[in-house]
Amino acid sequence: MNRKRWSLALSLLLAAALTLTACGKGSKEEVTKVRIGEVTRSIFYAPEYVAIAKGFFKEQGLDIDLTTTSGGDKTMTTLLSGGIDVALVGSETSIYVQQQGSGDPVINFMQLTQTDGTFLVARKPQTGAFDWNSLKGKVFLGQRKGGMPQMAGEFTLKKHGIDPHKDLDLIQNVDFANIPTAFASGTGEYVQLFEPQATVIEKEGKGYVIASFGVESGKLPYTVFMAKKSFIDKNSGTIQKFSNAVQKAQNWVQTASVDEITDAIMSFFQDTDKEVVKGVVKRYKDQGSFSTDGMIDEQEWNNLQDVMESAGELKQRADYKVLVDNQFAEKAKEAVK
Repeated sequence: MNRKRWSLALSLLLAAALTLTACGKGSKEEVTKVRIGEVTRSIFYAPEYVAIAKGFFKEQGLDIDLTTTSGGDKTMTTLLSGGIDVALVGSETSIYVQQQGSGDPVINFMQLTQTDGTFLVARKPQTGAFDWNSLKGKVFLGQRKGGMPQMAGEFTLKKHGIDPHKDLDLIQNVDFANIPTAFASGTGEYVQLFEPQATVIEKEGKGYVIASFGVESGKLPYTVFMAKKSFIDKNSGTIQKFSNAVQKAQNWVQTASVDEITDAIMSFFQDTDKEVVKGVVKRYKDQGSFSTDGMIDEQEWNNLQDVMESAGELKQRADYKVLVDNQFAEKAKEAVK
C-alpha cells in the first residue's frame, strides 16, 4: 500500500514538474512585444486594426504597442533610432534611406495597401463626366512635396496631360493635418484629400469627390510594414508571426462585409461618426485599396519608382531584391487560410 502511495505521489510530482517546465518555456516564447509606428491614423489601414482588434496578433504570441508617428520622415527617424521595431509607412521612405547611404537598409516585408488613398475633391459639384483638363488654370491645394500622395497626384495629372507646376496654381505650403481645414475655409478650387476628410467635406456640403487618385495611378506598394535588416535578421521568427497575423486580417477583410469591418475598427476612430467610417471602408474596399496578401510585386515596385521618377524625387532606381523581402509574406500566404 505504501509502495502504491509512493508511486502515485511520485507520478504527481513528475507531472507537476513537467507542467511547470512547459509553462516556464512557454512564458518566454508566448508573448513578444512588437512596437509599431504608423505614419498616420487612417481607415486606409483597416486590416492593421482588424489584426489587433480581432486578436490575430495575440494568437501569434505578439503584444502590439501601436503609436502614430505622424509623417513619413518622423516615422523613419523613429525606426532608424530604435524607437519602434516596425514601421507602417510608404515604400518610398525605404528608398530615401538607401539613397542617403544607410549601412542598415530598411526592408519592406509585408504590404498593407496597394493603391494611393487620396481623392480629388472639387468645391462645386460636377455636371456630366469629369474632364481632367478642367483643372487647368485652377487653384489646386496639393499635398507635401516628396510625399507619396503628392507624387501619385502629379503622376495622375501628367498622365492626363497636365503639368501640375505650369498648368495649375499649385499650393503646397499647407501642413498635411491642416489641408482639409484650409479647403473648408475657402483655400483652393480643388484639393487632394485622404479619407475620412474627403467624406466629411462631402457630408458638410463643402466639397464633392469627383475622382480617385488611387484608381488613376494604378497599383503600388503604397503602405508597407518594414523594419531594419538587422532587426529582421535577429527576429525572423517574430517577423513571420507578425506577417501571419496581418495575412489573417487581410483574409478576413476580403470576406467580411463593410458593416463587419466598420464594427471591428471603430474603437480606433471613436471621434469619427460611424456612418463616415462605413462610407470610407466601402470606398476603399470597392476600389481594391486593401492588399489581399503581403506580397510586394516587382511590377508594382517599378510603378512606384516611375511615380517617384516623374516627380523628380528619385536619384537612381532602387534594386527590388535589396529592399524587398517576400519570404515572410509567401509563407504567411501559404500557411494562413
